[in-house]
Amino acid sequence: MQVTALYRHPIKSHGREAMDRVRLEAGQSMPNDRRWAVAHDNAKGDGTKWAPCANFSIGSKAPQLAAINAVLDDATDIVTLTHPDRDPLSIHPMRDAEQLIAWVMPLVPQDRALPVQVMELVGRGFTDAPFASISLNSVASHHAVEALAQSALSPLRWRGNIWFDGAAAWDEFEWLDRDLALGGAVLRVKERIKRCKATTANPETGARDVDTLRALNILGHQDFGVYVEVTQSGEIAVGDQLELL
Repeated sequence: MQVTALYRHPIKSHGREAMDRVRLEAGQSMPNDRRWAVAHDNAKGDGTKWAPCANFSIGSKAPQLAAINAVLDDATDIVTLTHPDRDPLSIHPMRDAEQLIAWVMPLVPQDRALPVQVMELVGRGFTDAPFASISLNSVASHHAVEALAQSALSPLRWRGNIWFDGAAAWDEFEWLDRDLALGGAVLRVKERIKRCKATTANPETGARDVDTLRALNILGHQDFGVYVEVTQSGEIAVGDQLELL
């Protein structure tokens, strides 16, 4: 099996960025993945520790967010955001939080909880799971969903971190509690990822155009991909071999 793509999402649900290589640290998420998150006016917590997705402005509630792309400058922590309906914005998520919220406000439904604050959690980030998770996604499983949905789909719908090819569709569901060697790192497969309405939105337009959840439910579940945790630190890169230990 081989890694075909790597992504991070500097601001949770507000854009993705492709990478060629990254160093993973044991017990941490993908570096700078979901490091920041936009909390809404019904959120609980102060951002000093992990909080569930329900506290944040995310794609399941605001599909237009799906069309955001992001580029993070690691030296300055400046994030540049682009969207087909907005002018590009380059900001520091914490120092320029008001600018970020003003920029995203037209992209969120006005009859729901509205974005009001930016939070930062260095190291493990505001991952979608309550542990420092990294999502692992299969190209073959993606093609299987395309067949079920009878539609071509962008892999970006799944907001994944690591993509791999070379296994049969859905094989990854059989790897729970198994270890994977990837580059210099070792990953432990923890759980399947139950998907939400965020995956129904087109990552180019932000429009909900394919019922991915209905397609998955044909199989009797709503899962795509698996969460892994890093148990041994190491560098990984696109093209690396992925080996089940």
